[in-house]
Amino acid sequence: MNEPLYSEHPAMFKNDPFSFVLAVILIAAFGLGLIILLFWYLQTKASKLTIYENEILFEKGLLSKERSEMSISSVRAVKVKQSFFNRIFGVGKVEIYTTGDLPEIVAAGFPEPNKVRELLKAGQNNNRQPA
Repeated sequence: MNEPLYSEHPAMFKNDPFSFVLAVILIAAFGLGLIILLFWYLQTKASKLTIYENEILFEKGLLSKERSEMSISSVRAVKVKQSFFNRIFGVGKVEIYTTGDLPEIVAAGFPEPNKVRELLKAGQNNNRQPA
């Protein structure tokens, strides 16, 4: 495989800053915040979105893995959802549709979601042009 154009895990603080601050405050309460932060960290490391020149790979899970792999040429639509705070911190949810009404890949909390959309659009344009 080629060098990835995009390879990220979901962001912790940027994705939900209020919960992050609350968990840090709860560290003083019997270490509860530390457990929350550890669990949250493991959840973020369990998901990874990677975009190569011609394909998309979305992995979920630490001990057991679920991998979704698809060709960029089969992508029909890309939807980016960002709340007000998501836009401030530069994170969002990316939904990738191939066929049907349900998204094939739903990646929440990832940095630079518009970059993902632009990379997929550019990859589709490159695949459509005759070589």
